Amino acid sequence: MKLFFSIILLIALLYLILVGTLFLFQRSLLYYPVPYEAGIQRDEVSFENDGFRLHGWLLNKGQSSALLYFGGNSEAIQNNIAEFEWMFKDHSIYLINYRGYGKSEGKPSEAALFSDALAIYDSIRPDYQSITVMGRSLGSGVAVYLASKRPTEQLILLTPYDSIAEIAQLHYPFVPARLVTRDRFESFSYAPHVSAPVLMVTAEQDLVVPKEQALKLKTFFTATEVEYRMIHSAAHNDVTDNPEYQNLLRDFVSRQTQKPVATQLE
Repeated sequence: MKLFFSIILLIALLYLILVGTLFLFQRSLLYYPVPYEAGIQRDEVSFENDGFRLHGWLLNKGQSSALLYFGGNSEAIQNNIAEFEWMFKDHSIYLINYRGYGKSEGKPSEAALFSDALAIYDSIRPDYQSITVMGRSLGSGVAVYLASKRPTEQLILLTPYDSIAEIAQLHYPFVPARLVTRDRFESFSYAPHVSAPVLMVTAEQDLVVPKEQALKLKTFFTATEVEYRMIHSAAHNDVTDNPEYQNLLRDFVSRQTQKPVATQLE
């Protein structure tokens, strides 16, 4: 009997160590900073926020409307340059690296990404008649947050989720991930405050962010209309290679939309 209880205690101890390790190193599991790529022949731009300099690229400079893009957790956002220039010809496009990504300073966190998104938006807002916000995967949470806080022409969400805490629980069902997740990115709590038209695109074979999570998020957009599309035979990482995805985005941003409803600046 004593041996039995000793084994139980050992298992419990090992489990606590596992949970503690995941808690301490969870940000290294969420953020995968990519290095800076030199030699890109586009206008480089930078913004300062909280003492950190954020770096990225400006495409299609001089348009009256802008598109602000927030990428995935391991995405080299510069790989979108040619595609975005083609899809969003009437928009000046901002591809800005998160803190710790590329040449951007600092370390990523939910609070940092949210703060930076507001700062970038506020910096460019006087230069444009309207701003469209787009987020992919991790970046969808930043995009939803920003669209809930600032006037937005349109909101585009690619493989979005309702909450990172819920995604963590799906991938780590053997630990209380839902309880210990620090950077929660709870898009469901910001979605009711979004008034801009929303395009939500998922991938049928997405094993990273199952489409069911996006459908849960969809129900929380109570103050606007959501256009939902699923790309068949596509997975999380290759959904952008599908011509259907590209045509969906081009069509969505080219439509005549209602004037954004102003929200209180914070």
